[in-house]
Amino acid sequence: MANPVNKLRFGIFMPPFNSPAAQNPTSSFQRNIETIQLMDRLGYDEAWIGEHHSAGTEIIGDPLTFIAHVGAVTKHIKLGTGVVSLPYHNPLWVADRAILVDHLLRGRLMLGVGPGSLPTDSAMIGLEPKDLRPALAEDLEVVLQLLHGEERVTRKTDRYNLVEAATQLAPYSDPVFDIAVAATISPAGPVLAGKHGLSMLSLGATTREGFDMLGHHWKVLEAEAAKAGKSTDRSKWRLVGPMHIAETQEQAIEDVRYGFDTFCDYTQKTLALPTFRAEGETFEERIAWINETGLGVIGTPKMAIAQIQRLMDQSDGGFGCYMFMQHDWANWEATQRHYELFARYVIPAFQPSQRRLLAAEKWARSRHGELDAKNGAAIQAATDKYTAETKQNA
Repeated sequence: MANPVNKLRFGIFMPPFNSPAAQNPTSSFQRNIETIQLMDRLGYDEAWIGEHHSAGTEIIGDPLTFIAHVGAVTKHIKLGTGVVSLPYHNPLWVADRAILVDHLLRGRLMLGVGPGSLPTDSAMIGLEPKDLRPALAEDLEVVLQLLHGEERVTRKTDRYNLVEAATQLAPYSDPVFDIAVAATISPAGPVLAGKHGLSMLSLGATTREGFDMLGHHWKVLEAEAAKAGKSTDRSKWRLVGPMHIAETQEQAIEDVRYGFDTFCDYTQKTLALPTFRAEGETFEERIAWINETGLGVIGTPKMAIAQIQRLMDQSDGGFGCYMFMQHDWANWEATQRHYELFARYVIPAFQPSQRRLLAAEKWARSRHGELDAKNGAAIQAATDKYTAETKQNA
């Protein structure tokens, strides 16, 4: 599995898609927490948590609050905001809260930012979708100034007024935690990431349009970084896509009968986001939408490996982390099995230990006959010697 990034990381992007809206939100939050705890135990690297305020399915309103809680019940996994919708907030408070959580997590925080994805969210606070990306560009510059703390910030917009603003604390991470910009189809995300030397979250990496743009997005990022004198690092590029795997494809399809149609209905009838909308009316048509378009995988570990390799090839140089798009397609038991199977059979295919293990096995097999004979002769000689000595001393 050739990849310029030596060790591919793995994680989850959790909006979260807790559907249907009729379920108990308290138990949904607990399942979200337990999902990340499970991934922490299984050795996954990252979990990114979304911010949404409407539509009844994506129910975490403040990812930093959620992350602060999850950080206390996990040990190793890094936790990111996926994403804070910057235009909705005063950038001083975003910087201040992120620094606080960075201290609470002792450096496990990652800050993802974006313009906001649910039109129903921005509508409630009187923001037009066309204004969100320009606002993100303006606010990101302010947040970065506040996080680095080199000087006090004075900035007035129609959404906030900062007067000699600064944070009291510096980040726990030195000099600052990883900061990532969301990207879907337009070049706005790659432009900002490159301009400021930040990471990139490719949220639409497996959609038709997003997949076609992958290599181009990285070239845009590199070009903007070069103009700004910033370095680039493919290991900080993260790609997101949906999956559910089981021992067989038939079992995986049976698993997702639990909640896949509800999820598809949400994208078609509630989520006003044309870039991510299920195709098909029947269960079978919707399965084809996932598997046949390349959007994701409902199948086996082998299919998952092929999908990640496909993304790696399309990225035109490799990336650093693959993340599941979290969903409630299967019940809790089948979902846990999915994460376990992926950790056991898929992750090793993209990490250096498997290459060394296979090389060690190959070498041992090449020496098997020779060493087996020598070892057998040595055992026989020791046995003969012991027998002879026993007889002599009898």
